[in-house]
Amino acid sequence: MIQIKEAILVEGKYDCNTLRQLVDTVILETGGFRIFKDKERLEMIRKIAAYRGILILTDSDGAGCTIRSFLRGALPKAQVKHAYIPEILGKEPRKRHPSKEGKLGVEGMPQQILLKALQRAGATFLNAETAAAWGEPLKKADLYALGLSGGAGSAQRRHALLQALGLPQYLSANALLDFINAVSNRVEVEKVLQQLGYCNLEKGGISR
Repeated sequence: MIQIKEAILVEGKYDCNTLRQLVDTVILETGGFRIFKDKERLEMIRKIAAYRGILILTDSDGAGCTIRSFLRGALPKAQVKHAYIPEILGKEPRKRHPSKEGKLGVEGMPQQILLKALQRAGATFLNAETAAAWGEPLKKADLYALGLSGGAGSAQRRHALLQALGLPQYLSANALLDFINAVSNRVEVEKVLQQLGYCNLEKGGISR
């Protein structure tokens, strides 16, 4: 698995699934055109871009170009890199019919083409030593162990953490996991929880 520093921003979940088979980094989605009106999602993307940079990778069709153009004006230029895929006619296996323009999107691109697109965009590839410096990423099980999901009072703890981090209060546990892995690590999250008055239990959970 190839590790890169920048987070990657794509249009939808199937694009995310394709890239997660190729690279080890935080992969975010715009939700298509929803990004135009979702100010809180855009603010979260800005925070991640400021911390580690963003690689924008949209489809090569008209919709992808429109989304990229919007993001180009909404994010600081110095924090953004643009990766482009070629225009290849075809249809993704999961779809019954080709897209309106008949072009393959990010989800349908071969891995070698996606990798070349990231390389040309100037992605920062990490070796094992520099990747370790980012800290061990959190997993869903860690959120449970930290009392942030799946337990009594987890929603309250998650709300308090989101508020302390200056994040949208509507973020789900999964969205919170993506953000934490983009800008922080378990050690720093534990420190924030302790500052909020939560303490570790012997069995690894969090209590107040």
